[in-house]
Amino acid sequence: MSTLQGVIHTKVLVLNRNFLPVHVTSVRRAFSLLYQGIAQAVDEQYRTFDFQSWSELSVAVRNESVGLVNGAIRVPRVILLLTYDRVPRRQIRFNRFNVYSRDRNTCQYCGRRLGRPELTLDHVIPRSQGGRSSWENIVCSCQDCNRRKGGRTPKQAEMALLREPRRPDWTPFVLQSFSSLSHREWLPFLTTVDAAYWGNELEP
Repeated sequence: MSTLQGVIHTKVLVLNRNFLPVHVTSVRRAFSLLYQGIAQAVDEQYRTFDFQSWSELSVAVRNESVGLVNGAIRVPRVILLLTYDRVPRRQIRFNRFNVYSRDRNTCQYCGRRLGRPELTLDHVIPRSQGGRSSWENIVCSCQDCNRRKGGRTPKQAEMALLREPRRPDWTPFVLQSFSSLSHREWLPFLTTVDAAYWGNELEP
C-alpha cells in the first residue's frame, strides 16, 4: 500500500461521459469528484464505480492505494464525468511547455538534450528583423547557442537548425507529451485523444 503523501499528487485521466479524454487531474481532486458523485472510477474492463462500490472493490484488488481511517482505498487512474459531454477545442496551446515538448527538450542548434531550466526559447528570425512569436518561428535552444546566435538569423550566424519548426500534429504530439505521465490504465483511451483537448494542467 502506498502512503497518502506519496500518491495524492500523481495524475488521473479524466473522461467525459462519452469516454473521451478531456483533462488530467490529481488523485486528490479525483477522490473529491468521486465522493461528491460528480464522477465515477473506471477500471481496466471499462466498468464504472461510484465512491462506495469503488471503496468496496479496492479491498480485494492489489494496486496502488491510500490509507483511510477504516482501511484503504484503491487509487483510480481513470475517472468518468457523469454529466459532462463536451469535447473542448482541439487547438494545441502555444506556450513554453508545449514548445519544449515539441522539440523534446533538445536544443535545435547543437542537439543537446537538457533540463528545462537550462533551456530557452529562440526566435529563428529575430523580432528585430520582423520575426513573429509563432510555432513556425520559435525553437528550443540552449543558453550557449542562444547567446552565440544573438539577434541574427541562423544563416547570418552560420548555425543550422536540426529541423524546421512547425505547428505540431495533434495526436502524435499529445502521445509524446504524455508518455512520461501516463499510466497503463490510460492506454485504451489515448487512441481517442485526437478528439479531445488537454487542459490547463499542461501549462507551465
